[in-house]
Amino acid sequence: MHVRTRTTIPTTVAAAALVALLAGCGAGGDGSGNTSGGTGAGASSAAAVPAATKDDALAAMVPQAVSADGKLVFGTDASYAPNEFTAPDGTTVIGMDVDLGTAIAQKLGLTPEFQNSAFSGIIPGIDGGKYEAGISSFTINDERVQTVDMVSYYSAGTSLAVKAGNPDGITPDNLCGKAVGVQAGTVQVDDIAARSKTCTDAGQPAIQVTELQAQTDVTLALTSNRIVAMLADSPVAAYAVTTTQNAVEVVGEPYDTAPYGVVLKKGQGDYPKAVQGAIQALIADGTYKSILDKWNVAAGAIPTSEISS
Repeated sequence: MHVRTRTTIPTTVAAAALVALLAGCGAGGDGSGNTSGGTGAGASSAAAVPAATKDDALAAMVPQAVSADGKLVFGTDASYAPNEFTAPDGTTVIGMDVDLGTAIAQKLGLTPEFQNSAFSGIIPGIDGGKYEAGISSFTINDERVQTVDMVSYYSAGTSLAVKAGNPDGITPDNLCGKAVGVQAGTVQVDDIAARSKTCTDAGQPAIQVTELQAQTDVTLALTSNRIVAMLADSPVAAYAVTTTQNAVEVVGEPYDTAPYGVVLKKGQGDYPKAVQGAIQALIADGTYKSILDKWNVAAGAIPTSEISS
């Protein structure tokens, strides 16, 4: 199974089963579906990443329909720190994915624009022409590639996070009957459903799954004791430890490691090759490493970007 605590299966996931919505908890400030035009790689408190240099050959491969207005419009769900989230101003979208998307756009001679969307609406938005790309910690998997093209740029796994000290002694293998949170539309939804089925097949109680629209709300549910564990992408779980001032901790090592991919609509000629070439150029010139180091996520660096279509 592919992991991607933030990557859902194509557009409409049939993850209705096993979902227990957390009463009174909606998508918060950085997890809402509000649209904002944060653009910029240096919006965090960390030093800005130098602008990437345009590559004319790659820029020429971008479809006219995308390049005509001089912008590259990304759909992203800004509730998944440190990959994509909102700055303290409440509107500017920042994060590792935003810096990388900015650099990709610059390589292609375009100005990046990041529109904050519910995660489950990004791929439909790409199919419908609302967004020209999606960069939001989407794990590459067979289901998604049936409907969109994906270009790899990072590798992540699923991590289990619990309350500090792990008072309940929780591991990924003893979740039966326990209250566990995941973000809607992510690979973790399928992961927890499969684990729950294993529980019931063995005559044990099902996992009490809480599925929420924003990862920020899942983390809040954990710190407020409404769930006892959460599953999320490895960089997200690790960052939650910092943002909660060590109120949560990660248990064990990430599992089901798989690549993240930039999402593109199918049937757009050399567009995927342009994006793949831009990422590879950023890897070669050191910009890629600078971005990952800025957000302390270098453990997921990949040496080669590939197209899945």
